[in-house]
Amino acid sequence: MVLTYSSSKIIIKIKSFNLLEVSSGKKKSMKDYFSNIATVIMFICNHCPYVQHINNELIRLSNDFIPKGISFLAINSNDVNKYPEDSPENMKIIHDQLNYPFPYFFDETQDVARYYCAKCTPEFFIFYGNGNLCYHGQLDNSRPNNNIPITGSDVRNILKNILKGESISPTNHNKLSYGCNIKWKT
Repeated sequence: MVLTYSSSKIIIKIKSFNLLEVSSGKKKSMKDYFSNIATVIMFICNHCPYVQHINNELIRLSNDFIPKGISFLAINSNDVNKYPEDSPENMKIIHDQLNYPFPYFFDETQDVARYYCAKCTPEFFIFYGNGNLCYHGQLDNSRPNNNIPITGSDVRNILKNILKGESISPTNHNKLSYGCNIKWKT
């Protein structure tokens, strides 16, 4: 594991890709899961201890906000030849075991991670319904072994403000995430 920080400045719009959605075993368009209120795109994987540390909060957070019209999509972009625990078959096992309430996509070509400038897992991107990025960074300040409670506060607060109709400038609210690096193909 190489400790990696997310990018500090990203200016992108939401973009759809056709990817394998592991619970169905079919290629699906990400845009079918986008919300007209807000969409949270999370880069995660199975083996990363930083993701394992927050998995329960990811489920709580999505269960809190999906009924309010906010969508969540998880993407694994890791090279499965080097990290077979992140294979689509193993992704489906984790999806089913944890009962993820969101789709879990496999980015085999790593084009999605490149487009979004994702560098680590976990890494979060929140887009308004119009497709503009309003937050990029961490879930909260909790990390394995730092004894800070897992609350999802950074993402949670942005989503609450979106639901209140507040405008959010990504330059004022981004908080770098850090965790395992994306396992790039060579």
